[in-house]
Amino acid sequence: MKKSELNPLGYGGACTLPLRDDCPALVVQDLGFTYPRSETPALAGVSVKVKKGELVSLVGPNGAGKSTLLKLIVGQLTIQQGSIEVYGCQAHACRHRVSIVPQRSTVDWRFPITVHQVVLMGRYVHLGWLKKPGTQDYEAVDRALENMKIRDLRDRQIGELSGGQQQRVMLARTLAHDAELLLLDEPLNHVDIGTQELIFHTLEKLTQMGKTVLISTHDLGILKVHFSRTLFLDKSIKADGPAAEILTPETIAEAYGFQFHKEEAVV
Repeated sequence: MKKSELNPLGYGGACTLPLRDDCPALVVQDLGFTYPRSETPALAGVSVKVKKGELVSLVGPNGAGKSTLLKLIVGQLTIQQGSIEVYGCQAHACRHRVSIVPQRSTVDWRFPITVHQVVLMGRYVHLGWLKKPGTQDYEAVDRALENMKIRDLRDRQIGELSGGQQQRVMLARTLAHDAELLLLDEPLNHVDIGTQELIFHTLEKLTQMGKTVLISTHDLGILKVHFSRTLFLDKSIKADGPAAEILTPETIAEAYGFQFHKEEAVV
């Protein structure tokens, strides 16, 4: 399995800077990024502020830069232009405060590793390479397994699991990480209704505790139910506000990649 997807923050490097509760959870300013050998920017002039305790959806068409934005926030990609702050600190200086659930399709599920080992990786950013997990770390893993209702799967190989079970494992790893800012990249793809409801129940509890969640999704039908705020991204932020205001026929058409034509009134 790709180490970058299992432990995208790297090992070690925990920040000792105090958490600033008076600051927004996330501030992105004039962010720009272009992939090598590409003439078209993946992101250009992205600016957004997310308050502590928000549960925010990130929508947009394929190729809009949603995954790129999340990878820049978590540190999987290097910032080329602009800045990202997490709770008032430069993102690269406090990576242990950010955790990501990557797209399930980006993970090599054939890697020979158990559910318990994957979830324990959520603790590595606090430990570093040389320090062994202790009682606190194993307790955090046990809580995460229990919260995602997969304790009975702890010794199973991850490749033996269903898609919904695999997604629960990745979210359990994020819970074990105990980050303040959680990023989820298409977490609802190919999962059952029970897993979807468990994911949202868990995330809503986390935001009530003051943690902040940003979710990339194509499932526009859930926005009004679970989110108070939606960001529409297409290289830059095109719209930002309550889901009911963002979900216009035009934005829905754009998100799904087709053109919307208004019918002229017949006189």
